[in-house]
Amino acid sequence: MTTPPQGQNPYASQPGTPAGQQPGQPGSPTQPYPPFQQGAPVPPPAPAGRGGKKALRIVALIVVAIVVIAGKWYLGRSDAETVSVGNCMHNDGTTIKPDLNTVDCSSGDAQYKVVEKFDDSTDDSKCKNVADATISYIQSGSGHDVVLCLKETK
Repeated sequence: MTTPPQGQNPYASQPGTPAGQQPGQPGSPTQPYPPFQQGAPVPPPAPAGRGGKKALRIVALIVVAIVVIAGKWYLGRSDAETVSVGNCMHNDGTTIKPDLNTVDCSSGDAQYKVVEKFDDSTDDSKCKNVADATISYIQSGSGHDVVLCLKETK
């Protein structure tokens, strides 16, 4: 076994040998390692488009559903539910099965004028104490009870 000359490092690279390679080993690296980066790796960018459009569709469907439900509720309400004191009405039904509809008070079709309205009630005796009331109309069920105190106009 031979001993290296004093003062020399046996593991040091020889002139012409790349760093990190032992003398006498074939081949040499062609590219050095990439520089060291500190911090967490950066994720690749998210694909554009899909998530935003899906959320927009869901929101649009919810809005349409709300509009349809509100429209059915509002359009399903009778004139007795939506009429105000001072409005006039016409009976398109009979005295046994009335069908009151709001009409213009200056119209020849106006038969009754609403002088008082009691929501959430079916007690037509309330109309006995209302001045000018000559007839009462009760609507119950369909989610909204109402008593109309009416004055005959004809």
